[in-house]
Amino acid sequence: MWIQVRTMDGGKTERFDNLSKLTKVEELRQRIQEVFEVEIERQRLFYRGKQMEDGHTLFEYSVGLNDIVQLLIKQIPVNVPVPEEEDKNEQAMMEEIEPEDEPLSTEQTELALYKPEQLVDARDLNMGAWFEAQVVKVTRKPASEGFIYHIRYEDYPEEGIVQLTEKDIRPRARTTLQWDQLVVGQVVMVNYNPAEPGERGYWYDAEILRKSTKKEVYAKISFGDDKDPVDECKIIFADEIFRIEEPRPTAVPVALESPQKKQSGPQCRYCRDDSKTKCRMCACHLCGGKQDPAMQLMCDECDMAFHMYCLNPPLTALPQEDDWYCPDCKNDTSEVVLAGEKLKESKRKAKMASASSSSQRDWGKGMACVGRSKECTIVPSNHYGPIPGVPVGTMWKFRVQVSESGVHRPHVAGIHGRSNDGAYSLVLAGGYEDDADDGHEFTYTGSGGRDLSGNKRTAEQSCDQKLTNMNRALALNCNARINDKEGAEAKEWKAGKPVRVVRNAKGKKHSSYAPEDGNRYDGIYKVVKYWPEKGKSGFLIWRYLLRRDDEEPAPWTKEGKEQIKRLGLTMQYPEGYLESVANKEKEKENIDDDEDDDLEPPSKGKRKRRTKIKEDDDDEDDDSEKTPKKTKVELYKLTPEQKALIEKDELNVKLWNEVMNFLKEGPKFINKVEETFLCICCQEVVYEPITTECLHNICKSCLDRSFKAAVYCCPACRHDLGKNYNIQVNKPLQSVLLQLFPGYEKGR
Repeated sequence: MWIQVRTMDGGKTERFDNLSKLTKVEELRQRIQEVFEVEIERQRLFYRGKQMEDGHTLFEYSVGLNDIVQLLIKQIPVNVPVPEEEDKNEQAMMEEIEPEDEPLSTEQTELALYKPEQLVDARDLNMGAWFEAQVVKVTRKPASEGFIYHIRYEDYPEEGIVQLTEKDIRPRARTTLQWDQLVVGQVVMVNYNPAEPGERGYWYDAEILRKSTKKEVYAKISFGDDKDPVDECKIIFADEIFRIEEPRPTAVPVALESPQKKQSGPQCRYCRDDSKTKCRMCACHLCGGKQDPAMQLMCDECDMAFHMYCLNPPLTALPQEDDWYCPDCKNDTSEVVLAGEKLKESKRKAKMASASSSSQRDWGKGMACVGRSKECTIVPSNHYGPIPGVPVGTMWKFRVQVSESGVHRPHVAGIHGRSNDGAYSLVLAGGYEDDADDGHEFTYTGSGGRDLSGNKRTAEQSCDQKLTNMNRALALNCNARINDKEGAEAKEWKAGKPVRVVRNAKGKKHSSYAPEDGNRYDGIYKVVKYWPEKGKSGFLIWRYLLRRDDEEPAPWTKEGKEQIKRLGLTMQYPEGYLESVANKEKEKENIDDDEDDDLEPPSKGKRKRRTKIKEDDDDEDDDSEKTPKKTKVELYKLTPEQKALIEKDELNVKLWNEVMNFLKEGPKFINKVEETFLCICCQEVVYEPITTECLHNICKSCLDRSFKAAVYCCPACRHDLGKNYNIQVNKPLQSVLLQLFPGYEKGR
């Protein structure tokens, strides 16, 4: 197993080979120290957002093959001595107390524009709306010319005393303007609800833009100095427009009489601020009661109120924490892993056989343990028949790659299927002594009957097999009625369900049709018959006869070998595998050279000649690497119907022109189509594609889900599509994708 370690700034990346799933983090740190020359104490390792701590293994952090672990190098702390004078000045500044507002005398109060107990309109600095308030007192900041007005909102006493300047206070609006008094360009006070324009809201300054004969007024609403105004706002309450009062001169006495009360929208749109109605939105979220507001706690996450005595268990005193969260929002601190803490024990991994094993064997080095790095999404997991883009003769080095391609998804199991549906694929690896392989047909032994307790991969037959689970799944592929006693034989075997067959190099000792190395996809087979019999081990086994039924030639035939050559099919390796093998060989050569130097010093002349020969060989290897032989790959052939559909898809003509250039790459053409027509939302090949105005392709279900969430823009480029956008499926694109990826629509 190998992984990559990259510095956090991306400046350096190194590969580390010969690792295991059971490699400890501290062991990895030592190897990082040798390569990056960074002390262990200065290393901080991160994987998928988690800080890796000593005492854990790569398996516990789920580090996969060729994954990237990030390295953050701690900076060396620099202790700079602080001069005594600066230290004293800092201390003096910290001890300095900010002077409080200076209370004004009676003579100074007369100079203020607004007097204590005066009724005013005060602006909320967050909303930009005006609310009815009363001046409590007037103060002045030292060395300041302006006054500070301490006001209290009449309808919101819980806000307490709020300090405002003169520009955010004005005399209480008291004059309602009649229809004929409204003039275009006039700035007035109107009632408006930005969230729901059809409902009553709060009071804002507005400039009248136009008015119609139907007594409709449109205005530009101002939401404060630091926010942009909104044009063309229809004023619903045209008969409740107030004139903005000018500040009174100091010589005029303050009128303390109560002006007309302005009606604002309800603070709660659920109960309409009815004090007799219980409401879980504006009052206690548990009981809905509006009593004892002083005993209510506000959740800092959901902003809901809760009575202290309604909680379970009830609280008797205010919590000491600055932030309080309700039971629904509070995270379980026992499940949170902070930086520097050990991992919590995983329940899934604790149930694994390796967790309870007392063996000291290092099982984490094999490729069967690395896990998939990607997953086939072109077709669903229960797909029958060939996988689009995987021709007969495709070869992979390891079983995990076969799983990633979608041809045979299990890493270890020989049969992939469902006992109530059928078998989709199987691997012929010669694991049973009763298997017989004749190429175009072979007998296959069912699974089970072995003791695979612990973490065993294989064992001798120890009990009878039963026609259940995967054995039953493979029997369902036979075009005959299921019989778990005597088996069955199909009269028309070609009508049965198809099975993808992969041959493994392990079967080479029993069959000449197995590949020399790795795994090879050999095409579609059908189950002809199945029956029970006594095996060589003496136990009952289930046998299956499978016969090839594929239009593509078998890879061991002359035609098949020519097709493999035309398509340019070669052994596929995991990313980084060849580099890892090369590094191992290089290390081995270095060790051998060191041993030769120590044990057998070269005699005169001979060592030089051997070195010269070796250099000549290296030069020849370099020349051969510089001019590799290029194999001509057969063009991917499109049917006339597919070509016609592509030409009909005029909206994606630019994309298709780019894709058609890959026809000369053979099977890679399918990969390019998949990459080009990938939905940005679900990251799968688009199904029922919608080609937007901005020429992006999205699944219809994905776009519908976006519109239901009131997001009316393209998910790819944020182009505004509009609420009333006409969603139409691009039928030519859908038809050609169904032909290139048969069966991909299942499960979508």
